[in-house]
Amino acid sequence: MTHVAAIFVQPDGCYAGLPDIDAWPEQRDARKYRGPWPVVAHPPCQLWGAFAPINYKRWGGEHNRPGNDGGCFAAALESVRRFGGVLEHPAKTRAWAAHGLAKPAGIGWQRCIDGGWVCEVWQSAYGHRAAKATWLYYHGTEPPLQLRWDRPDGTHQIGFHDQRGKAANKPTLGKREANATPIEFRDALIALARHAAGMPAVSHNDKLTGAAHEAAPVA
Repeated sequence: MTHVAAIFVQPDGCYAGLPDIDAWPEQRDARKYRGPWPVVAHPPCQLWGAFAPINYKRWGGEHNRPGNDGGCFAAALESVRRFGGVLEHPAKTRAWAAHGLAKPAGIGWQRCIDGGWVCEVWQSAYGHRAAKATWLYYHGTEPPLQLRWDRPDGTHQIGFHDQRGKAANKPTLGKREANATPIEFRDALIALARHAAGMPAVSHNDKLTGAAHEAAPVA
């Protein structure tokens, strides 16, 4: 029985095959999601990052215009607010300001004027090899669950090398592993979505989880 919808996810990612998850990869067009389940939302982030304006200036093209994600982030945010759940995006994403969300500050959850909650969490606390600082927006009938607030240094990095010199650099992860959602973090997001709708927690510690972990899944 389905209990949570995972929207804007990869067809072969860590949500695929879970019996209680209604997964919405690109071919289903998650902008059309109409409930009724609470959601875990991973809207695309490429056009909301710091390099989006640089790429647009260099290459041009409407498809490269910063923020031009076809309404994906707006649809994800609306689904979280309407059905409950959690939205995930990279820390410092420009989508936050563009959609009027409060910037997380400090450690832990902060309440927003719209009734939602925001926080910053590092995926390294859940097993990612890079720090991968992440912003979350939560909305539900219950206050959000507590997460792992420690911020361990990752053994690897994502993206370009640090320009301060070789000593400041770590090995760079490949694209798939950099984008991967650790299984424990996935389960924390699913728990948040269930909690937003007043559902009890469940465990996904099964063979499907193990297989997905070995494949270095993306969201």
